[in-house]
Amino acid sequence: MQNFDDDTLVRYLRKGSDAAFTEIYNRYWKKLFSVAANKLNYDLKLAEELVQDIFLDVWQRRETFEIRSSLSLYLAAAMKYKIIDARLKRKRIKEHTEALAAQASISDSSTERQISFDELKDELTVLVSNLPEKCQLVYKLSKEWGYSQKEIALRLSISEKTVESHLSRAVKALRLGLKNFLTHLL
Repeated sequence: MQNFDDDTLVRYLRKGSDAAFTEIYNRYWKKLFSVAANKLNYDLKLAEELVQDIFLDVWQRRETFEIRSSLSLYLAAAMKYKIIDARLKRKRIKEHTEALAAQASISDSSTERQISFDELKDELTVLVSNLPEKCQLVYKLSKEWGYSQKEIALRLSISEKTVESHLSRAVKALRLGLKNFLTHLL
């Protein structure tokens, strides 16, 4: 398959050819990884995750995979958007962390309250991790990453009503869990 051009490889990929996918992967992995690493300030782990996400998406969509220009341009554009998403996530996390830190320091600087806050944060983390997988994913995308219900529905290929249902279930479970936790804490 090494002698085939990209268009031929894509045609074989649409037919489910593992060899075509492997050749595309081998041909473009290093290039995409290099671009991602460079644009993400050499966060190699994140760069590798983004490249893997692109190839996972290509494989999952192989039967309906369409390219309007060239494979290299398609993959470059996909990488560009993955990098933008990653930067936005980083920014949201940083802002969220800074807001939480500012809120914690403004509201109270006593050691006892800080310990209680940390315990509450740990308990919330445990409660979120105990949610059903899909419910947990929807909750994290909404509350931790700041995605709208519409964006979550598009990303997960589910209806907005399903997203709403997962969020409602998550909030109810977390309220109940935190209520029980706070009752035992006080």
